[in-house]
Amino acid sequence: MSAVPLIPPTTDPTSIFEFFRGSYGTELLTAAVVEFDLFRRLVEQPKSFDELRTEIGLQRRPMVVLFTALRAMGLLTTDSRERLSLTALSREHLVPGTEFDVSGYIALAGDSPGVREMIERLKTDRPAGASDPDEGTAFIYREGTESAMEAEASARFLTLSLAGRAKNVAPVLAERVPLDGARTLLDVGGGSGIYSIAWLCRHSTLRAIVWDRPEVLKVAREMAEQFGVADRLECVPGDMFVDSVPEADVVLVSNILHDWDEMDCQALVTRCAAALPSGGRLLIHDVLLNDDYSGPLPIALYSAALFTLTEGRAYSAREFQSWLTEAGLTLLPIVPTLVHCAVVAGCK
Repeated sequence: MSAVPLIPPTTDPTSIFEFFRGSYGTELLTAAVVEFDLFRRLVEQPKSFDELRTEIGLQRRPMVVLFTALRAMGLLTTDSRERLSLTALSREHLVPGTEFDVSGYIALAGDSPGVREMIERLKTDRPAGASDPDEGTAFIYREGTESAMEAEASARFLTLSLAGRAKNVAPVLAERVPLDGARTLLDVGGGSGIYSIAWLCRHSTLRAIVWDRPEVLKVAREMAEQFGVADRLECVPGDMFVDSVPEADVVLVSNILHDWDEMDCQALVTRCAAALPSGGRLLIHDVLLNDDYSGPLPIALYSAALFTLTEGRAYSAREFQSWLTEAGLTLLPIVPTLVHCAVVAGCK
């Protein structure tokens, strides 16, 4: 069977993902109104992030997810002291008892299953499937926890589902971030291997390693055969937080960090950076929040989706860059790709 070409789409699917994630805006806004009474709490005076967070009883991660979305909706803003305050829009329409208050209308959705689930996730700071704090989550792999990535059927389903987006983005990534002169690419948590495959199709002398869980790698091997690069793609099973990082002069971490909390992200970036040779590059490919957490709204809603299913959220370029520089790397220019993604990179 002849190899299938891996080419970019003729149309941009970004809007489809925005429509798909729109429900998270409803859930977060309704939660802010019916559960946390957030807008009334800011009527008298602005409050700092930590003051408001403590008052409504949220941990840092859910608070970032919630207030980033509300800022992106134009309902919260910050003053010169970075305190949270109401905008003219929320002050007129979301403060209970005011003449043009619509919070009662919003509250009509307060008992919907999606809103109640979002409230539970915000209050517990635990993803779906993690009913016990010691269990972790079913949607990511962590040693000692039950994970869908360890069972063949669920690992295949999730990996192929994620590959749907990756097939659109990967050719654009490979085109905009060329790897001329690179010998080996390490794709950390590479899933289906589509990102590696896109570069292998462009660079005939490049070799790649996809580093992931054993059941996931079954899909990557099939993809490598399908696109005719199986002889240059190696599948290495492992735990990216524990096992030795395979040697490579370019390390890709694509849409991985958003699944993990800040400490885990920094630890993984540090591990990958330490394994690079001099002149090697670490490429973080992910969506980007604004540095001041003011949006953009599509990423804020995607962050809510990530929050409900994983231990992470969306991060900003500033956060990624801080982890890269703390790991001893020199920052490279940010390169946008597709579906809100961009590459934030560092060189050793």
